Amino acid sequence: MRAIQKSNCYHKEGHQASCAYGDNLYMLLFGLVQIIMSQIPDFHNMKWLSVVAAIMSFSYSFIGFALGFAKVIENGKIMGSITGVPAANVADKLWLAFQALGDIAFAYPYSIIVIEIQDTLKSPPPENQTMKKASVTAIFVTTFFYLCCGCFGYAAFGNDTPGNLLTGFGFYEPYWLIDFANACIVLHLVGGYQIYCQPVFAFVERWAMKKYPNSSFVNNFYTFKLPLLPGFQWNLLRLCFRTAYVISTTALAMLFPYFNQVLGLLGALNFWPLAIYFPVEMYFVQKKIGAWTRQWIVLRIFSFVCFLVTVVGFIGSLEGLISAKLS
Repeated sequence: MRAIQKSNCYHKEGHQASCAYGDNLYMLLFGLVQIIMSQIPDFHNMKWLSVVAAIMSFSYSFIGFALGFAKVIENGKIMGSITGVPAANVADKLWLAFQALGDIAFAYPYSIIVIEIQDTLKSPPPENQTMKKASVTAIFVTTFFYLCCGCFGYAAFGNDTPGNLLTGFGFYEPYWLIDFANACIVLHLVGGYQIYCQPVFAFVERWAMKKYPNSSFVNNFYTFKLPLLPGFQWNLLRLCFRTAYVISTTALAMLFPYFNQVLGLLGALNFWPLAIYFPVEMYFVQKKIGAWTRQWIVLRIFSFVCFLVTVVGFIGSLEGLISAKLS
């Protein structure tokens, strides 16, 4: 929303105008919306939200790709260099490279919701076959857009490329298209936040129901009915825990409003344990792969390399986050 305000300001006042707006109000509004949305019971009730978020994601990704491509044609040359953004010294360059690895790791975080999504599928065909096809398609499409936006963005602006092409104002015109793309980002984030929080909510609530089977706070459900709308079931645990969770994440976002550094940190934390280690270990058990066989050695080496990526990505992103906070 701040980016939309700035886009309109730059259009009216010129690209060199001082168009400064605060973040905190919009973060609070986003948190308020998420408190309401977090009361959606589970994944089975989120089909409409998932579809909207996916459409919004395709929309702003295509706009970013198209604007980057058009800018390269307008420039008549490819900006930047093969070595990337220069740094004051080798250490700073390494920190930036490590942070970039964390950002790339965050680009594929869907492993934490794969099982939840698969649980919503109907058979036949078998759920795992449907999910495999969907995963391959999703990886191909997202990789295509990531590469197009990243490569054409850097080719368009070189070393001045912002961390986010749309909200960082690599592009100023057409301002209405930038506004539309940023509105798509907002709607996508509303849906994306809920999709990635639902597994956390489900885990905590299942644990609480098993731990306290006789607690009315945990197990009693109440129906809330509004005129012309279907009844909505809720309980006190869902209301209190999910609200507290959203408030805590909103507070952290306001404390550390640094886009690339936070993405890199979260990506590094999630990447190896959830996307690599557990799937590899499960594959060993499922396929009964013996120790020190060729396949076992290759997968162990692959897992270790990814672990190193997680470590350096975490260190680089943490250093960037601390530097941004102290600067």
